Amino acid sequence: MESMATPRPRSHRHIDTSTSWPARLRRSHRRLASTIYISMKLAASETNRSLSASPAHAHDMLKFSWNATDHVKALTPCRFLHAPKPRFLPSGRRATAAAVISCYPARKAPTLAVVSDGSARVDPRSGRLADGLRLGSLTEDGLSYKERFMVRCYEVGINKTATVETMANLLQEVACNHIQSLGFSTDGFGTSSTMRKMNLVWVTARMHIEIYKYPAWNDVVEIETWFHKEDRIGSRQDWILKDYANGQIIGRATSKRVMMNQETRRLQKVNDDILDEYLIFCQRESRVAFPEENNGSLKKIDKVEDPAQYSRLGLLPRRADLDMNQHVNNVTYIGWVLESMPREIIDSYEVQTITLDYRRECQHDNVVDSLSSHEPDENLEAIAQLNGTNGSAASPATVDYRQFLHLLRFSGDGLEINRGRTQWRKKPVR
Repeated sequence: MESMATPRPRSHRHIDTSTSWPARLRRSHRRLASTIYISMKLAASETNRSLSASPAHAHDMLKFSWNATDHVKALTPCRFLHAPKPRFLPSGRRATAAAVISCYPARKAPTLAVVSDGSARVDPRSGRLADGLRLGSLTEDGLSYKERFMVRCYEVGINKTATVETMANLLQEVACNHIQSLGFSTDGFGTSSTMRKMNLVWVTARMHIEIYKYPAWNDVVEIETWFHKEDRIGSRQDWILKDYANGQIIGRATSKRVMMNQETRRLQKVNDDILDEYLIFCQRESRVAFPEENNGSLKKIDKVEDPAQYSRLGLLPRRADLDMNQHVNNVTYIGWVLESMPREIIDSYEVQTITLDYRRECQHDNVVDSLSSHEPDENLEAIAQLNGTNGSAASPATVDYRQFLHLLRFSGDGLEINRGRTQWRKKPVR
């Protein structure tokens, strides 16, 4: 009689006790994130191909509050998926893999929650909800930043197009988002850790803006910005503005920033540690928004002689004019400059170029005078040719231009706050 074998007890699954359960859990999470990432990457590719094939649907795309591309951004801790090539910093130190640009610092990584319908949403408490909604990102090389904006109804003026203040605000927004995407301070100064230790901040010394075509309500504008080192005291930031529907350049801008000590209010040179923190994000090659020789961004601004032809005295900063640092916002100066312009110019012309030299800070209790005078247009032909950078023909015989000098000063002691120059062209028939 064949004997029956005693059944062997079921063996337990082998557990690797050499690895703690938190480590195994982290590996499991990484595998899950990798799977989701691949799925979202494919969906994002399809979305991008659809958008490239039909740019006319840009408005509809901008109405989406959360799409596949946003999932990819939220799940990717770093915008670069490859290790950076080692390179030497200006101070001679070797840059390592730690120089990879991280768009979402670990301490502020977005939190995804899966809801009942299977979709993933950003937890507002994570503090990074805006990253999922913002239509901007670093470019592939990480050395510039692009963002798209739809012009809102409250951003247009009497011409039914965006105002020059709107364009300046968009430039400022893109610059701040660029700095934030690189992981620098979001306290309003865009400072690095070394700068904060030394009480140093960036301040704008000069701003130069050229607008060749003002976008209308519901138009979509794409703005690209980048910065590069200029000297031991400051840096330069440039912008290119395009009509997103057709890729046409509708404006350019550049600004000069200098480093200032917050306590002494004096300018200070940039040391090697700060250079190392910033220059890894600067353009490797010479790339400027205004490559032309003797362009308007370099031109000296003469002082308006008193008495000026036009003036507006006793301007007071409003609460809304103050920025997060309790100083008058840079864009407010543009509005003050325009306050002293004659009505016939405001009604019949529009600003094509504006250059501002910032000389002193203005605070909430200051009273400001705005002075303006005609400037001899000896370079009218060169001014008219500005439209050539936009691909359209222009000549002094066909384009009507006006040019003015501006001065903002304190009402009490007459100290200069700002010098400016504006160039105006005849408004197009709409």
